[in-house]
Amino acid sequence: MFYTIAAYLMWGFFPAFFPLLRPASPFEILAHRIVWTAVLVTFMLVITGGWRELKEMSLRTWGWMLGCGITITINWGTYVIAVNSNHVADAALGYFINPLVSVALGIIFLKETLTKAQVASVSIAFVAVLWLTFMTGQAPYYSLALAFSFALYGLLKKQISVSSMGSVAAETIVMLPFALMYLGYLQVQGESTFASEGPGHMALLVTSGLVTALPLLCFAQGAKHLRLSTIGMLQYMTPIMQMLWAVFVTQEDMPTERWIGFIIIWVAVIIYLADLVRMGHASRRRARLHSPTPSTDETAA
Repeated sequence: MFYTIAAYLMWGFFPAFFPLLRPASPFEILAHRIVWTAVLVTFMLVITGGWRELKEMSLRTWGWMLGCGITITINWGTYVIAVNSNHVADAALGYFINPLVSVALGIIFLKETLTKAQVASVSIAFVAVLWLTFMTGQAPYYSLALAFSFALYGLLKKQISVSSMGSVAAETIVMLPFALMYLGYLQVQGESTFASEGPGHMALLVTSGLVTALPLLCFAQGAKHLRLSTIGMLQYMTPIMQMLWAVFVTQEDMPTERWIGFIIIWVAVIIYLADLVRMGHASRRRARLHSPTPSTDETAA
């Protein structure tokens, strides 16, 4: 559990890190995240011998990796734009909504059946989005973009069987040419901040690769040893931390209408989590009932 909690804590502190990368634009930050994450994870694959996994991937798998790369790039980019334009609360809302969007996509694309509680939670989340749209005058674009991009990313990942490190490496490698071309364009236009803002700024941009990769790898390690219901509850550490950051650190404007929208979302989340816990208990009870009962001789032995 330590690795999983560490991952969610690191993600929770992301709003503190990305503003440090100013005056780099969100798109320059995104390009550096892709480049340095690709460099770091590929280096780790080489020294651990995992590079062979990438070499053995089929063209079809690389196609899925391109889809994963595009969706996670949209997610990373949207997050940086939101945080660096003081929309941390919107980013937090996106990650409160995300599991519910994943449930909805499971119905549409995977023909999954839902419990009554899941239907209720998704419906309530939809009502919350409508409330925020009509009462604040605009849709929560950042929240929806983050929720849907990450849910689509998860949906695409279900189509392939690749190790966590191999997946992150492949996803960033397929996006690497675009990131390098954009950084080259900035350099030619004289708009790059990489070398113009001093060694500290340069080091922070390089560090964005470690900041991106480390929680992903911690999560992958921790998730192997935890039940899905536990992960489902722990994942809300991140948006809770980000919401607290928005309220107490960046002090974003939160009118009553917006708070009501968030409360409606939290009701949906509570229903979702309660159902997740219920299903976890039911699954363990079934496992105990179907486990073989030792005979008298075996017990005596």
